[in-house]
Amino acid sequence: MIIYWIASYLIGNLLTAWWVGKWKGVDLRNELSGNLGARNAGAVIGKSAFLLTFLGDAGKSAFVVWLGFYFQFELWVISVAGLLVICGHLFPLWLKGRGGKGIASFIGVTLFLTPWLFLVMFIVFAVFLPIVRSATLTMLFSYLAFIVAAVFWHQLEWAWPLILAIVFILIRHQKDLRESFENRFSKA
Repeated sequence: MIIYWIASYLIGNLLTAWWVGKWKGVDLRNELSGNLGARNAGAVIGKSAFLLTFLGDAGKSAFVVWLGFYFQFELWVISVAGLLVICGHLFPLWLKGRGGKGIASFIGVTLFLTPWLFLVMFIVFAVFLPIVRSATLTMLFSYLAFIVAAVFWHQLEWAWPLILAIVFILIRHQKDLRESFENRFSKA
C-alpha cells in the first residue's frame, strides 16, 4: 500500500505539458501563466497541445486508480492514491513544486474512481457555465456539488482525500478565481 502511494505521487510528477512543451521547443514555465497544465499549453502552443496535455494528465491519474483496482485495494486507499497523484501534479519535486493546477488530474481520478460523483460535477458544470460564463467560477459550483453529493450519499469515509484535493486545487487557482470574480462582477 505504501509503495502504491509513493508510486502515485511519482506518477503525478510526470507533467504532460512539460513534455509537450519540450517537444515543441517551448518552456511553458516561462510563458503566459507559467503553469504546466492543459490551459497554458493550449494558450501558448495551440489546441492540439491542450488536448494532449489534458489527456496525458487525466490518463496518468486514471492509471493510478486502475492500479488500485487491479491490486484490489480498498476505496479509501485508492482515494488517497488519487490525492497523491494530484499532489504530484500540483507540487512536483523535480520542478520545485511548479506543476499544473490539477483539473485534468482530478477529472481522471474521479471519472474512474467515482463516476456517479463525477457525473454530478459534470452536470452542475454544464448547467452553470452558460449562467456564470466563466469556467473558473463554474468550477466552484462543480466542486461544491461533488462535496454535497459525497455527503448526501454517505461517501465521506473514502471520498475525504478527494475533498482535500479540491482544497489544494482551489489554492492553486486563487489568482484565477480572484481575476474571474473581478472580471465578472466589475461588468455587472
